[in-house]
Amino acid sequence: MKIFRIFFFLFIFSLFFQCIIENKNTEIKTKILHKTKEKKKKVIKTWDSLNRHNTEVFLTEFALQNRENLILIKTDFGSIKIRLYEDVPMHRANFIFLTKINYFNSTVFYRVAKNFVIQGGNSDEIHTQKERRKYGNYLLKPEFRKKRKHKYGALAAAREWENNPNKLSSPFEFYIVQKKSGAHHLDNEHTVFGEVIAGFDTMEKISKVKVGEDEWPIDDIKMTIEILD
Repeated sequence: MKIFRIFFFLFIFSLFFQCIIENKNTEIKTKILHKTKEKKKKVIKTWDSLNRHNTEVFLTEFALQNRENLILIKTDFGSIKIRLYEDVPMHRANFIFLTKINYFNSTVFYRVAKNFVIQGGNSDEIHTQKERRKYGNYLLKPEFRKKRKHKYGALAAAREWENNPNKLSSPFEFYIVQKKSGAHHLDNEHTVFGEVIAGFDTMEKISKVKVGEDEWPIDDIKMTIEILD
């Protein structure tokens, strides 16, 4: 009889212990399933945040969702109206993106090369440098087009010449050709992605400001850029 009771007790205990284990396993599975669902909810599309690792994916999607191509550069000398080309989608989308996040509004025309170009898109402002660090100083692949030349009023992307065999563009800095006969030695060296359609007089006024030896204007030429369509 005693042996029977002992076996009975062990049998009940084993059932109880098995129930506890099964409950624990169920809880663990439930937690894993819940976490999996949470991870699925937190998946972020690759174009939601621009960085050096997803530049093309981001700008391709941004180009589809943002079709604008008219911009206005405002300065104390007047305004310059520019049309961005549609056949250079990465450069167009990039410029529209930076305009929409107000990047250019803390920048200046920092270089005025007489009878050549006026160049902008950078400054010593803390905000400007923070924005450049935030987006990882990504670069853009060139988008050369035979019909896109460095004519008078052409808008083109600046780039580094040293250690840049692929002619990658700076996403932040641009220049406008101010030389009446153009700057055709730069064709297929820098991506031309737009042109001035109004405000040539403003461009000419800027080209005449006093500059230092480094071609940096003595007085900052601040700008703001807005989208017109």
